This record gives sequence, C-alpha cells and structure tokens, in this order.
Amino acid sequence: MNEPTPKPLILVAEDVEAIAVLIVTFLTNRGYRVEWAADGETCLAKARVLRPALIILDLMLPKIHGMEVLRQIKADPQTKDCGVLICTAKQYKPDQDQARELGAYDVLLKPFEKEELIDIVERYFSGAQGAARSTTVVGQGEPYLPTLTTDRCSYHLWGTRGSIPVSGHGFVRHGGNTACMEVNCGDDTVIVDAGTGVRQLGLKLVKQEPRRIHILITHTHWDHIQGFPFFAPAYVPGFEIIIYGAAAFKKDLGSIFRGQLDRDYFPVQFEDMRANIEFRSLQGDSLQVGPFGVTWEYTQHPAATVGFKFQIGDKTLAYVSDNEFLYGYLGDPKPIALDSSILMPHRRLVDFLAGADLLIGEAQYTNEEYRTKIGWGHSSLSNACLLTRLAQVKRWVVTHHDPLHDDAFLDQKLNLTREILRSLDYPIQVSHGYDELQEYL
Repeated sequence: MNEPTPKPLILVAEDVEAIAVLIVTFLTNRGYRVEWAADGETCLAKARVLRPALIILDLMLPKIHGMEVLRQIKADPQTKDCGVLICTAKQYKPDQDQARELGAYDVLLKPFEKEELIDIVERYFSGAQGAARSTTVVGQGEPYLPTLTTDRCSYHLWGTRGSIPVSGHGFVRHGGNTACMEVNCGDDTVIVDAGTGVRQLGLKLVKQEPRRIHILITHTHWDHIQGFPFFAPAYVPGFEIIIYGAAAFKKDLGSIFRGQLDRDYFPVQFEDMRANIEFRSLQGDSLQVGPFGVTWEYTQHPAATVGFKFQIGDKTLAYVSDNEFLYGYLGDPKPIALDSSILMPHRRLVDFLAGADLLIGEAQYTNEEYRTKIGWGHSSLSNACLLTRLAQVKRWVVTHHDPLHDDAFLDQKLNLTREILRSLDYPIQVSHGYDELQEYL
C-alpha cells in the first residue's frame, strides 16, 4: 500500500505564544507539518532554510516588522515562491493593501475562528484567489530657601496636540503645537518626534554649543515630522543630528524627511541644511544614547508605529503617542483582565509598559467620539485608562490632544479621566500634558 503524500510545510511567524500554539495545533490536527518562529529575524532565517510552502505572518513582530519580512521574502530568489498569509490584529486598510501589493496571498484578522484559518489555508493550497477583506516656628531664625536642582535628568513637552496644529484663545493653556518631547541628562539630548513643537525647541538648542542630537520618530505621519524643516540646529554647521525610525517600507526615512523640503513645497532645500544629518532604522529592540537606555514596541496605529521607553537610572519614562488600545472595544473596561482573549493582540505593549514610573500617552477620543473613530489609530478614554491599570503604570501624563478639544473641554475630560480611574480602583496621579511642560526626574 502506498504511503499518503505528506501535507505541505507551513511556517508560523507569531510572537504571542498563546496565539502561535493555537495556530500550530489547528494546522497539525489537519495533517500539516508546522514550524514556528517568534520574531521576524528568525522567520527570515527559517524561511531561507526550510522553503515552506506557506508562511503565516504576523505584522507586529519583534526585531523585524512583519511588513519588512514580507518584502524581503518576496525579494529573495530563495523564498519568493513561498506563499504568505498575513495574520494580524491591525485592521487598517492601508496596511492590508500594502501587504497585498507586496505579494501576500490574503489577510486573516485576529481574533479568528479555527474554521476561518483552515478555510483560508486550504483555499491557498487549492489554488483559489485570495479574498479582499477588509494617563517650625514662623518668623524666627534663618528662612529655609529651597532651590531647584536643575542638573537632574528631565523631560520637556514642546508639542502635545495630535493630527494638526491649532491656535486661538481657546487653546492657550494646553497649546497648539503637534508632537514633540525633549529628554535631557547633562549634555545628552534626545528628542521624540518632530511635530511643530520642535521649532521652539530648536530655537533653544541653537543658542548652545553645537553637539550631537538624537531624534526618535514614533512614525512619519505629518503631525510627528512637520516641524523638522523649521528645526534651527539643522542649518548650523557643527551640529550632528541622528534621526531614528522604524522602516516605512515604501519610502526610507531619509526620503520622507528630504521630501518635506522639495522646492514645490518649501523654499529651502535639504542640501541647505549645514548640520551633519544621519538617518538610521531602528534595529533590534534597544539603543543606548549616553545615559539613556532606550527600548521600543510597536503600537496599534496605521503603518509601522512605535512607542519608546527610557531607562534613566532607576526610573522608567514611557512615551506612547498614537495607539488604538483594544481596537473597536466600546464596552465597560472593568471586566477586561490580563487573561482576557481580547487583550492578546495588545499584550506585548502591556508587558512593555509594565510598572513604568511615568507614561506620557494618548487618550485622544471620548467614548462618544470613539464610536465613529474606530480604525483611526487612537484610543477611547476608558480604554486608555484601562491600559494604565493593566500595565500598573505609576503616573500618567495625557498627550496627543484632539484639535477639536479646547481648554475648557480638556478640563472636563481630565475630570472624567480621574473618575474612570477611580471606578477601575486605580486612582493614580493623572494630568494633562501641555506645550512647554517641564519636569525633573
């Protein structure tokens, strides 16, 4: 009697072990041979050795983002014929369209049922087309006159508005500049994002001696890079500016920044910048900048978007400006726990933020607004409150304020934030970020 032909080999690239075990079990029970890779780097290495018939690929992988893994697989003659099924919790149409343009067979959205997974895998092997789915005594003796110690590490917010800058009498207290934060320790300066707030920061820095400046970009949407053409140190010889960001896939980081200074958009050209400017892709999962240990994690937002965490002595400062926590969830946050299935796609970020001394993070939409903003890449207020509780964040400064929210509205929103945190039995200190807020760590 002839032995049955073994079913094809499938490589599962998934960093959440619980999800990977489910997929492997489902496929093994159907007779497929299955291998597992827990990060993008391992996936590429195994793909080149094993030449699997199909790769089930998560997008938010450690070390190398899934979209970059897909691009390399399809560009490599050794692996270009491997089928790729994207399996992701990112429900953003631009990401799905981009995956298909790069050669993915189809996109399977998490969470999924066993039958959905098996159906799409077997359709692939049957040759069917992929579907389009779419935070003392008074007066006696010498007076006690405390002084502020200013040689400690500090952070400084220069822009806290999301989407687009705003102005007017209703926006005076919180400010209208888009995202920019400065972190300082002695002579070491790190900037996170280069929204319109970076202009004012540049005017301060250009009064000092030229030095090296590191700029970390969470992602390259306009509100996070639009201030760079007005960053004065970029025009001064002697300044060294190193700009880091996740791979953007269609354009490299340098092309995106240079594109802002195209003569059709701007009177000054990139070549007129006299500083030494270097662009680097974020590699691995950590970076040492002077005394700062910097790590990052992908967030739920269209395109490759990251949040950063700074280890400053024994303190941790986290910055997560754009993140749609619990994508599409409109319910009461109280029942959601660490073992809830809905949390699986977000668990890496929760673990990344665990125990942070300070989170500077968004809660852009009220719960009413979020009903019509699902998929825009930003959190509802109650979902953002839940994130701080699950991650056991010690203090929260809310940033990335919606351009429609004036000072009076944000005052009421902050009161509601505190009420939600009390209802979650997690009444941590929470405040709103505002332009030019500075605190010593």
